[in-house]
Amino acid sequence: MRKIASCFGLSKAKNIPGFEKHSILASETAFNVNGVEALYILFEQLSSSIIDDGLIHKEEFLLALFDCSKKKNLLAERLFDLFDFKRNGVIEFGDFVRSLSIFHPNAPQADKIAFAFKLYDLRQTGYIEREELKEMVLATLNESELFLSDDVVEAIVDKTLQEADLKGDGKIDPEEWKELVAKYPSLIKNMTLPYLREITIAFPSFVMETEVSDADLVY
Repeated sequence: MRKIASCFGLSKAKNIPGFEKHSILASETAFNVNGVEALYILFEQLSSSIIDDGLIHKEEFLLALFDCSKKKNLLAERLFDLFDFKRNGVIEFGDFVRSLSIFHPNAPQADKIAFAFKLYDLRQTGYIEREELKEMVLATLNESELFLSDDVVEAIVDKTLQEADLKGDGKIDPEEWKELVAKYPSLIKNMTLPYLREITIAFPSFVMETEVSDADLVY
């Protein structure tokens, strides 16, 4: 989740499926109308990078996340699933704007906490279970190019679950997640992308990177 890079050239405007008025999206998100217009240009680039149909397919999303690389990553695939509101394998423009709005500096913290919980809830059970926590720890370490022994990873998972699982039922529910984030705010630092505030200035040199350094990661 470290990068979404602008790998592609500008494409000319076209009608896109599920298009929503920029003013409506601005009223429902943390972006102003100019910001939504900048995102529309970015969306056009991404949605035409492989299949020019006005929709972002998973391959296009992963290509952008990995700076034109074909590398696979659980974090990226999970992000795609969350951006894909209709669960139909593609991201429409409105979904794209609403999802990115969560990463805006002005977005409510509660939205960021809830989104991060869904990111970890891989099987969509409403809880973060031990195996899911381990998978996400490994994915985060891999994304950060950090490699730890199995024993160390198991210790991180056990310590996190022990601290977060206040009810002692072997899993983390949304309320317990909120408590954990309150204690370790760095857990959601990568849910804020500062340049979304000035996207009209940053674009087209549009790059997303987490604010938190590898040394500040808390699992």
